[in-house]
Amino acid sequence: MATAFWDETKDNSDGFWRSGHTPTLIAAFLYFDLAFMVWVLLGPLAPEIAKTLALSPAQKGLMVAVPTLAGAVLRVVNGLLVDRIGPKRAGAISQIVVIAGLATAWTFGVTSFAGTLVLGVVLGFAGASFAIALPLASRWYPPEHQGKAMGLAGMGNSGTVLAALFAPALAKMFGWNAVLGLACLPLTVVFLAYMAMAKDAPNAPAPKRLAEYLAPLRQADAWWLMAFYAVTFGGFVGLAASLPIYFTDRFGLSTIHAGYATAACVFAGSLVRPMGGALADKVGGVKALMAVFLLAAVALAGVASVGTMPAALALFVIAMLALGVGNGSVFQLVPQRFAAEIGVMTGLVGMAGGVGGFYLASSLGLAKQWTGSFAPGFLIFAALALVALAGLTLVKAGWRARWGTADGVRI
Repeated sequence: MATAFWDETKDNSDGFWRSGHTPTLIAAFLYFDLAFMVWVLLGPLAPEIAKTLALSPAQKGLMVAVPTLAGAVLRVVNGLLVDRIGPKRAGAISQIVVIAGLATAWTFGVTSFAGTLVLGVVLGFAGASFAIALPLASRWYPPEHQGKAMGLAGMGNSGTVLAALFAPALAKMFGWNAVLGLACLPLTVVFLAYMAMAKDAPNAPAPKRLAEYLAPLRQADAWWLMAFYAVTFGGFVGLAASLPIYFTDRFGLSTIHAGYATAACVFAGSLVRPMGGALADKVGGVKALMAVFLLAAVALAGVASVGTMPAALALFVIAMLALGVGNGSVFQLVPQRFAAEIGVMTGLVGMAGGVGGFYLASSLGLAKQWTGSFAPGFLIFAALALVALAGLTLVKAGWRARWGTADGVRI
């Protein structure tokens, strides 16, 4: 039995790698990885920036939330560009904007709270890479491998680990403004690799009229998928941006040690994203998401009540593991329902995720300023996860009946 299981697993793995275009998958991952690194860059730098610019807790929360909101809005734009000019060219444009913006900020400096918000908008272009990298990879793969392909490309979430690990140490050595310039170096290397390796899939859908791009919004399924991703990805990126502030303010950690703690949490969520896609391929995205919402709600509610660093860290890791699986699970479902509109749906669902992240990051700052504690922010987001669970319970039977069995794909 064990031999048969191994042979089946090996055949499925070999079939996956033969079914698509590996250089494009690698290019999508690298682009996504480095883009996410700079998207959340203000989070690990926030304690130092706040000292320099004398920011309040609410201003710190807004500063780290603005890139998330900007990325959310720009994902819709990038989703349109992907379907209009192709993902490779759309990705090239976005990367050039981010590199140029960071180089400008490094050259002239960021000297005010307003300046951090402007920089946050520029970094939003990096967050919008989501709407490019995923369809760039996804269009090469058949339905039975969508979860794996989008999970591997989406593992670029791990770029947030790089920011948490290295940005605080580099800021301590060279100053936080210098980190903006240093980030341009790996971004440029990845841009060159991307241009050499990425290739648009030959089966891309024909461009549609502008009004047709938003047609999915007339269907309730699109709104449900957006809501679910607002919780899973919103929780992931909101925590990735906010945890350096939380660990320094709540437990008095140094910026470097807070970065290490954040990196551990983010690594957990990033590592399991492709596993979440593969799990959803195996047991169905709906079943995987139901477990995700329940576990995330319990972990985040627990964070609100614990008083020690080890307990908080353990609960954050559990929450990030659940949310990472949820990210992969949602995007196992999206192409099953909206295969012909995958570009714009990736943008719309990604936008919803960004809005969720903006809410979490900004609400934690407001909670700290208004109540003196981060706990209310965590409790409200835990409640949102339970609301998502209730919504999924409501729609799951209809989804399975209408669109969950094509080509043997399970939802």
